Amino acid sequence: MIGPVASSGTGGWPARVRELGRGLLDLLLPVSCVACHRLLDAGEPGLVCGRCWSRLPALPYPRCDRCGHPTGGRPACRWCEQLPPYVRAVRSVCWAHAGAGRDVVHALKYAGWEAAAIGMAERMARLPWPADVIAERAALVPVPLGAARLRARGFNQSERLARALATRLALPVWADVLERGRETASQTRLTPEQRLSNVSGAFRATTGAGARIRGAHVVLVDDVVTTAATLNACAAALFGAGARIVSFATFGRAPTPADRT
Repeated sequence: MIGPVASSGTGGWPARVRELGRGLLDLLLPVSCVACHRLLDAGEPGLVCGRCWSRLPALPYPRCDRCGHPTGGRPACRWCEQLPPYVRAVRSVCWAHAGAGRDVVHALKYAGWEAAAIGMAERMARLPWPADVIAERAALVPVPLGAARLRARGFNQSERLARALATRLALPVWADVLERGRETASQTRLTPEQRLSNVSGAFRATTGAGARIRGAHVVLVDDVVTTAATLNACAAALFGAGARIVSFATFGRAPTPADRT
């Protein structure tokens, strides 16, 4: 008969079993980066590897003080022209049309890697905002998904980003003040004009939201901004319900045709 195994050292037998189990899992099911699929280095935290984070295509300088878009040295920002006057500021971490920026967004949005939002939010938390935005912002509001898309995806990527960002900025998340009044088609392959038409009137403040957002400066959170049609439609609904001013925070940004030339 085999007697009880004596424990030795710190943690004893159970700790050794757990360590062996983790090693076996790492051997049989190696963890790879959800963006580039390279094996993660030992001890590398999160789901995205350090190489991908270091290769995020940064928005070049100079940038517009208001919207954060690269100006290409032009004296006037053309991207700001599409923003309504009650939108105070827009900030994004990187380009998201190609490379590591696109791959990280796709891992969260289409491959279902919800925890990728944590690393994305860490970088969003470092974005430099105008002093008045930092002083005034009252809450983060995620862009809502339609019911059908939420069922298909299983989660709202914008809300995951907002909640991860909230812990770093010490702000509340108001996920219940904005909703989609109707389903909309994907914006991905639409022209700028079609994008505007697609989301026009698609969002509305929820019943009773006005009491909370009235007079507030709120920050809308989304994964990527392209023409700002979706964010502008959300901002219009919040402003119409009493928000004093709105800012936008996204992980990625898509370049305009002028940026690619």
